[in-house]
Amino acid sequence: MAYKKKYAVMALLGVCAASGVAWWAQNKSAPSGDAAKPAVSAAPGAGPAKPTAVEVAKVDTMTLVDETQAVGSLRSRQGVMLRPEVGGRVKQIFFADGQRVRKGQVMVQFEDQLQQAQLSQAKAELSIAEANHKRNQELVTQNFISKRSLDESGAALEVARAKLALADATLQRLKVLAPFDGITGLKQVNVGDYLKDGTDMVNVEDMDAVLLDFRLPERFQAKIRAGQKAQLTVDALPGRPFSAVVQAVDPLIEANGRSVGVRGCIDNRQQQLRPGMFARVNAVFGSRENAMVIPEEAIIPQGGRTFVVKVVAGEKPDTLVSERVPVKVGLRQPGKVEILEGLAAGDTVVTAGHQRLQKDGTTVRVVDLSQPGAGKPAGGPAQAGAPAVGASAAPGGSAPAGAAPQGLKSPAATAPAAPAAMAKPGAAAKNVALTGPNPCLRGGDAAR
Repeated sequence: MAYKKKYAVMALLGVCAASGVAWWAQNKSAPSGDAAKPAVSAAPGAGPAKPTAVEVAKVDTMTLVDETQAVGSLRSRQGVMLRPEVGGRVKQIFFADGQRVRKGQVMVQFEDQLQQAQLSQAKAELSIAEANHKRNQELVTQNFISKRSLDESGAALEVARAKLALADATLQRLKVLAPFDGITGLKQVNVGDYLKDGTDMVNVEDMDAVLLDFRLPERFQAKIRAGQKAQLTVDALPGRPFSAVVQAVDPLIEANGRSVGVRGCIDNRQQQLRPGMFARVNAVFGSRENAMVIPEEAIIPQGGRTFVVKVVAGEKPDTLVSERVPVKVGLRQPGKVEILEGLAAGDTVVTAGHQRLQKDGTTVRVVDLSQPGAGKPAGGPAQAGAPAVGASAAPGGSAPAGAAPQGLKSPAATAPAAPAAMAKPGAAAKNVALTGPNPCLRGGDAAR
């Protein structure tokens, strides 16, 4: 038993000795570690703070088009379904399917034997009435008859004339005429058919000009007005843009959809468009030259206001610092935002790295991620400071300045491209030698 206690005491003494050695070694190394801490912490204070890496873009100018998209449908400038006013049997048809007809041209002739006989009878009765009235006038002058007899013969003459006019009108109604110049559709009657009044016979469409009907949300009702341009494409003719002129705006806003109806007109003398086509409309309200635009990534919305971070020259030479500026935005396009107030053309704004710029005056370093070695300064401090002062020799600053115009060239090139593309139908129109005035510019018959 004493032997076991001896070994227990020795084990306890060994544990205590090991603990003491460990405590001594720890306390001996602590001063050296504490002494090293000031040396490490003092290193950052000895030199300048590292600049914050950001991406930038230049404020550029371009032509902005105020526009919106909608869908619409095409219809004839004038279109009608021919129907007879009186019933009868078809005697002759004077047109073919898809034929161009002129105003006043006879389209369909009904059987008119009975009406011809009635017209002849009315002419004979008129001749008798005229002769009787003339004879009574001579007899009255000789006092052989009373004046009452003369009045009765005069009334009978007027009745005969009315009967003749009625018989002639009834005969004329058996001829169906083209109401205007146009193209016939597919006939729905044949010779020998007996038709009741109001039966569909054939449609006539004036397609020299087609109307474009579309609707816009009510918020655009103050922008849209007659005379503006609308560009459109149709799925049936891909790659062929057309231009329409707004003719009228419906004064009534639809209560269900809160939209306003708009009607435009398209010169269709080439007969490329047909009524009933589906159209994708790009309504153009106006355009602004030399509008200032920046990438939409530079916009910082905060508290109902809009800000951007502008890069300006710092107090020290060859340095760049940040400056938060409130701006007023205008039109928006894919990837671009118009700036109305707060910036000037040529200013440099931050497009990436805003979250690291919490206060104005933060030193920044411009980087270009599209170039090899992105994230590293392209040059020394003097080169990094070049974008703020507008020097073109600094590689580090000129790269973002060059990158920004590349992003801006695409929309700018797209804006002029639309009129150029719209000129394609016009070029084709010259090949077919269109003559006469634009049918959309006619006066009285410009709309149905």
